[in-house]
Amino acid sequence: MDERLLILMEKHLEGELTKAEQQDFENLLESNTALKKEFEEQKRIKEVIKTMKMKNPSSELWDGYWERTYNRLERGLGWLAIFVGVLILMGFASIEFVSRFYEDNNIPVFVKIGIVSLVFGFLVLLFSVIREKLFTYKTDKYKEIQR
Repeated sequence: MDERLLILMEKHLEGELTKAEQQDFENLLESNTALKKEFEEQKRIKEVIKTMKMKNPSSELWDGYWERTYNRLERGLGWLAIFVGVLILMGFASIEFVSRFYEDNNIPVFVKIGIVSLVFGFLVLLFSVIREKLFTYKTDKYKEIQR
């Protein structure tokens, strides 16, 4: 169907045609039976849509919605607090370990460097995996699927 015809049909259904457009549209309807059928169908659809009303959700549905929302919020805050606490404790423990480790003069320097490098690498990888999992979880389309 021609775009001009669609525009005229929509304007007619909305009552926005000028007199000249109205005359053009009526001439098109008289000359094209397929267009006239399409227009009648569109009018019926518009009438059905006008009579439709949204059903208000029940109070049980709203209660369940807010309960789930609060549960997710509470659990999210709980996990965030645990995560921050673990990070703080791991950071403190790492700093204490490294400072006491360097104070011990009985351990050779290359062993000290190796252990510090191992601990640092572990912390970087742990942070990287946690960060990646958090960002992936936000965009994962399959997170609702249970195995």
